[in-house]
Amino acid sequence: MSKPLQGVLPILHTPFTESDEIDLVSLRRQIDWAFAVGADGICTGMVSETLRLTETERIQLVARMVEYTEGRGVTVASVGAESTRGAVQYTRAACSAGATAVMAIPPISAALPEEALWEYFCTIADATELPLIVQDASSYVGRAIPISFYARLLTHYSPDKILFKPEASPAGPNLSALRDATEGRARCFDGSGGMLLVDAFRRGLVGTMPGCELLDGVIVLWRALQADDHERVHRMSAIISAIVALQLQAGLDGFLAIEKYLMMKRGLFSTARRRKPFAWELDEETRLHIDELAARLTRAVEELSI
Repeated sequence: MSKPLQGVLPILHTPFTESDEIDLVSLRRQIDWAFAVGADGICTGMVSETLRLTETERIQLVARMVEYTEGRGVTVASVGAESTRGAVQYTRAACSAGATAVMAIPPISAALPEEALWEYFCTIADATELPLIVQDASSYVGRAIPISFYARLLTHYSPDKILFKPEASPAGPNLSALRDATEGRARCFDGSGGMLLVDAFRRGLVGTMPGCELLDGVIVLWRALQADDHERVHRMSAIISAIVALQLQAGLDGFLAIEKYLMMKRGLFSTARRRKPFAWELDEETRLHIDELAARLTRAVEELSI
């Protein structure tokens, strides 16, 4: 592996044209911007709207992600599916595309017993030589994965093969529990959009996977945490947390609506189009609040960047 799986690895948002096709021009622009502001790599994930893409589109998105990265950082492909067969297909496609690692959530349509969950993740892991990041996205979709299950996977494989993105609530205590259950061997990423990054960092992380819409701010925050610069940490964290709090009010749809609005506002996306169906629209009062906070974020990034 030429680059390590660590640092700030944002989840791409999938841009769409007005005719509901993937907008490859905006996708490339997003990737170029991510590396320009200091990302260590890029990923696909839940806020890439993977569950709303066709099978062909999911495979195409990963292939273009790797192509447009041009070796500037790591690439992590989301491969979770409702069937083990589907997850293996996405895993093999990611390998063929040249991805650095894969990441999988459990199936969300059924509450699986632990042995079924074990077979699912082991089959994915055994289908590739790439590292597998086990993602618990239960803060907004699916069900929580037990800490004991994480520890069992890590023992069966290794910290180089199996990494974690634990997002079940309460995030901080669960992260500490995973750290302690594995004697500090578990390599974990934060997935809170940056809202809980300060708390998670202090409990032990190798990286964070925010969305791209606040990426420049999250990179400033990450570097401030590494430098133990409390003033920069708290100023940037307050703004990021205020924006993410507004996203959280409508779950995954809230994240997507506000993320895509901000990506268009930044000039990175041509439209803020999301895949239908969805349950929540960005209303005018929320939009005005987001505009105010986005302006504060921009000023803070300019003043706090090193």
